[in-house]
Amino acid sequence: MDKQSISVGLDIGTTKIVAMIGRKNEYDKVEILGLGKAKSMGVHRGVVNNITQTIQSIQQAVQEAEAASGEKIVDVTVGIAGQHIRSLQHSDYITRPNSDMVIDEEDIDRLINQVHKLVMLPGEEIIHVLPQEFKIDGQAEITEPIGMYGGRLEANFHVVVGQVSSIRNVGRCIKSAGLNLEGITLEPLASANAVLSREEKEAGVALIDIGGGTTDLAVFKDGIIRHTAVIPFGGGVITEDIKEGCSIIEKQAELLKVKFGSAWPGENKDNEIVSIPGLRGREPKEITLKNLSKIIHARVVEIIEQVYVEIKNYGHEEQKKKLIGGIVLTGGGAQLKHLKQLVEYITGMDTRIGYPNEHLAGDSDEDIASPLYATAVGLVMDGLKRQERKKVEAIEEDIVIENEAEQLEEPEVEPVAPEPIKERRSFLDKLTERVKDFLDKAE
Repeated sequence: MDKQSISVGLDIGTTKIVAMIGRKNEYDKVEILGLGKAKSMGVHRGVVNNITQTIQSIQQAVQEAEAASGEKIVDVTVGIAGQHIRSLQHSDYITRPNSDMVIDEEDIDRLINQVHKLVMLPGEEIIHVLPQEFKIDGQAEITEPIGMYGGRLEANFHVVVGQVSSIRNVGRCIKSAGLNLEGITLEPLASANAVLSREEKEAGVALIDIGGGTTDLAVFKDGIIRHTAVIPFGGGVITEDIKEGCSIIEKQAELLKVKFGSAWPGENKDNEIVSIPGLRGREPKEITLKNLSKIIHARVVEIIEQVYVEIKNYGHEEQKKKLIGGIVLTGGGAQLKHLKQLVEYITGMDTRIGYPNEHLAGDSDEDIASPLYATAVGLVMDGLKRQERKKVEAIEEDIVIENEAEQLEEPEVEPVAPEPIKERRSFLDKLTERVKDFLDKAE
């Protein structure tokens, strides 16, 4: 089997670390070969706070995935999230020295590099610069400026900012676990790729990924990402509330939430009771499901309201920015009973639960197509895309080298070598390289 065709996604979450191995099948769908999962010990709200424990959890998940697939894992694509990630809108422009020349890749790169010079808070770094739409000499709403004429090139950007130390810590964990960092992706973008269809991104949609430690939001409109946010609350806070409210241990609180939890208190009758065994011979505790739902409801409402504030910040209430596709819920927290109804009630927007089966092979295991693994599936897809890009670049380089060699052999004719169509490298590819360099120097 061609090793190149295999991609590994590593989702370092607050409650679990998932390693997923996948490859493209003949129908261009993603086939999952193996899945490994370990309890996440050293991560708090999406940020690594204990390197040693995180390394152990990564190794455990990787070994499990290797055993399930029979493949050796070397390169991984990792997702970054966490409460340190924020986003902002920014407009910038460049004046071109010669307006008689057509706009090309270099002009756009120059504009994007200018945005990277924005002054950030200490310790923060720009992770993503995503052009929204361009303006040429005052002509607005241009999505693809390459090939056009103009003197002043202007653009609106969606800029994602994060703490560079947190990203380096993730890189350190991966390197220490004996793995190679192949790529870094923003987790809300990975989840979006796994669960959203192209039509939804065109119509306008808000993806809410409710994880253990954080809730990630990604808003798309006209096929372009318009807004991202990370809210530092997730399923873990709900478990914590149940633990405090019912005076039970965390393990029991998590079980109660998964088995009997509901986001809608009206569902449960007053006489529905669950008995929890007491600690070390103590009397069992009786908890009414109505109370349990009330505790869950209060926290879920808080999370959804914060997300809705972010959706309003994007400008959802303006007619032009309306999200026709509504809301898509994914992540482990999306499995909570009656959550869809509650979200529709609070926001008044159409809502569905997002399963990552849009791009998975038809015979995939049902467990893998769970919202729980949306980010991991997205990371595998991202790794596969990155590999395809590298293959295309390698082929194009070979063509250029061959053409140059032919020119040397036949000096009398001067054929022009075709320009390689190079795809603009995303800043995340450059960031990956910088993290690798930093780790190499640190040793």
